[in-house]
Amino acid sequence: MEITEVGEIVARASLPAMATVSLSLSQQLQGSSRAMVAVPSLLSFSLLLVSAFFNIADCGSIGVNYGRVANNLPTAAKVVELLKSQGLDRVKVYDTDPAVLHALSGSGIKVTVDLPNQQLFAAAKSTSFAKTWVQRNVAAYYPHTEIEAIAVGNEVFVDPSNTTKFLVPAMKNIHEALVKLNLHSDIKVSSPIALSALQNSYPSSAGSFRPELIEPVFKPMLDFLRQTGSFLMVNAYPFFAYESNTDVISLDYALFRENPGVVDAGNGLRYFSLFDAQIDAVFAAMSALKYDDIRLVVTETGWPSKGDENENGASIQNAAAYNGNLIRRILTGGGTPLRPKADLTVYLFALFNENNKFGPTSERNYGLFYPNEEKVYDIPFTVEGLKNYHDRRSPVSGNQPGAGSPANGEGGGGVSKSTTGTTWCVASGEAGKEKLQAALDFACGEGGADCHPIQPGATCYNPNTIEAHASFAFNSYYQKNGRKMGTCYFGGAAYVVTQPPKYGSCEFPTGY
Repeated sequence: MEITEVGEIVARASLPAMATVSLSLSQQLQGSSRAMVAVPSLLSFSLLLVSAFFNIADCGSIGVNYGRVANNLPTAAKVVELLKSQGLDRVKVYDTDPAVLHALSGSGIKVTVDLPNQQLFAAAKSTSFAKTWVQRNVAAYYPHTEIEAIAVGNEVFVDPSNTTKFLVPAMKNIHEALVKLNLHSDIKVSSPIALSALQNSYPSSAGSFRPELIEPVFKPMLDFLRQTGSFLMVNAYPFFAYESNTDVISLDYALFRENPGVVDAGNGLRYFSLFDAQIDAVFAAMSALKYDDIRLVVTETGWPSKGDENENGASIQNAAAYNGNLIRRILTGGGTPLRPKADLTVYLFALFNENNKFGPTSERNYGLFYPNEEKVYDIPFTVEGLKNYHDRRSPVSGNQPGAGSPANGEGGGGVSKSTTGTTWCVASGEAGKEKLQAALDFACGEGGADCHPIQPGATCYNPNTIEAHASFAFNSYYQKNGRKMGTCYFGGAAYVVTQPPKYGSCEFPTGY
């Protein structure tokens, strides 16, 4: 969920195309209130067992992502004290900022650092670059700063800079640098993937990787993870699946609440949460390639506490329920239905609300804390804290769209589809290259825009300028979101036009 990360929102949903969702599936997902009253579900029984053995259960591990795309965050030293005060002993950062790594020194907090996508090419092509990078950004701080993993890139496969082919070579060179420094036994190398890397994710038993990525990327990457004793990093967001499919996914199923469950016809397993279904789709994809022995770490998951008018489910109550129930699930619940013994390490996204992020209002409201260090909602992060924790359901039932909207100051610059004729979204040349590039990365990545036409050799690659490419991506995002209010904003880097944009021979679509 950083502005440089990538992944298609629709593909991240653990559902097929809506046209293929059967009525029976809809009924299963939505559940029956009568059935829930008449017969105690397996989930209820499981929770009773958890309660009975609470003091001895400490299965998985909870960490947090410390993103810093904001201009109002506390100092790194204060952040470390905040983490310690909350019992959070794992943190993942998106770079190797010296101030952050120095502040974490001696804290006892385990750290995952990131080599950014922009440096994949250099790390892949130059072993000396990789060695220097590891010396300066890892070895210089270890072991006082307990770096336990290096994330090489982040959701690389739909990176608009087309860095996929450099991923595995970069991972190997970074690992080799660790070997030369005798750090490879303590520090693992991996790379976070989004669920957009899956060709199929529903049902979970049919999980499979995108065919074009299997031979060039996944097989060599999984071989590497096996050989080095590492794990696959996965970013999973049930929120996106729910937000786009509220008609077939019950809120209880998305928020780990009691529900009748959904039976996977492929393996007969019953799922009580969308999170488990998404993770098992990845396990199934690995199993299909004969990599059942690879562990998995969830490097990002979360739920926004606020969203735009069309972002169904984005609310403080739902964010508290998702993260609170997830923490209880991980710290007391063991593995997934497919891999019940696979205790998971999960990193919540994110530590703070980040006010400089692009995209819809939700992007700036995934934080567990406000920048002043106050909790956005009160949930515990430890087994001890869970003893007195209860999911406090809102008295208002049904799907709750987010309260924020461009009309309330959270965005602006958009035009509603319902009040205009055909419109397009284009980049503002006055925004500057840095701002346009950041917004382009978001649109092609987290925003789910179709950016294939602006890849090298494709129909809209020329003219090869940041403004032309950003305009195409912004417009794709705008059209895919129904030209809704606020979807042509990008932090002030875009605006709406009523005439078809002209960039060479490239045609801008008006709908999807």
